[in-house]
Amino acid sequence: MKKTAVVTGASSGIGEATARRLAAEGFDVIAAARRRDRLDELAAEVPGIRPVILDVTSQESVEELASGLDRCDVLVNNAGGAIGLEPVATGKVADWQRMYDVNVLGSLRVTQALLPRLIASGDGVLVMLTSVAGLVSYEGGGGYNAAKHAQTSMTEVLRLELCGEPVRIVEIAPGMVHTEEFSLNRFRGDADRAAKIYQGVPDPLSADDVADAISWCVTRPAHVNIDRLVIRPRAQAAQHKIHRVTS
Repeated sequence: MKKTAVVTGASSGIGEATARRLAAEGFDVIAAARRRDRLDELAAEVPGIRPVILDVTSQESVEELASGLDRCDVLVNNAGGAIGLEPVATGKVADWQRMYDVNVLGSLRVTQALLPRLIASGDGVLVMLTSVAGLVSYEGGGGYNAAKHAQTSMTEVLRLELCGEPVRIVEIAPGMVHTEEFSLNRFRGDADRAAKIYQGVPDPLSADDVADAISWCVTRPAHVNIDRLVIRPRAQAAQHKIHRVTS
């Protein structure tokens, strides 16, 4: 029987790329996100993908997802995102709350709902898409840093609590990834400011690069757990150290 993988936030970016990659690896993929039109396009294009509407901030939506699954062998908690770059002193509480609800509580809701199926599979893999922002803090990243640090901590606790169970807990922490929406959302739709983040950076990571890393982690032998994989472009040595080419 084919294994089933659930990917949240699968309508764009890393989530979409991961759904495509896992389908190519032979998984039945549940592509879960809020935007049905994009999910339908993805499913029509890629055999083995089933679209499911999911809002990770809604307990009801998460429970509906879980009730429609016979099995779950792999869960990729990818839904997340950043909003704003204001300093802590002037950060908007609503932005912090939204980031925490999606990144942290969203991952919690989906994990709690699908963990019994991951255990029942006999070889479950739970992938948490965090960020290097969850490992090292930086100015202007207060709310996102806080959410991603919390998500990283949750991943570490899960690995401790599930020791002895047939579930691997994997954290993928990407650095600079150029996707169509991440920076655009962070800058509230300001395309010019979003583009400047990547200006002059030779070859930032793509969504496909991260999907490749996720696929490698979940297809290791059952006894091999990749605790944490930090993946950055060669041009990025750290959050504050990025090589840029000037014309």
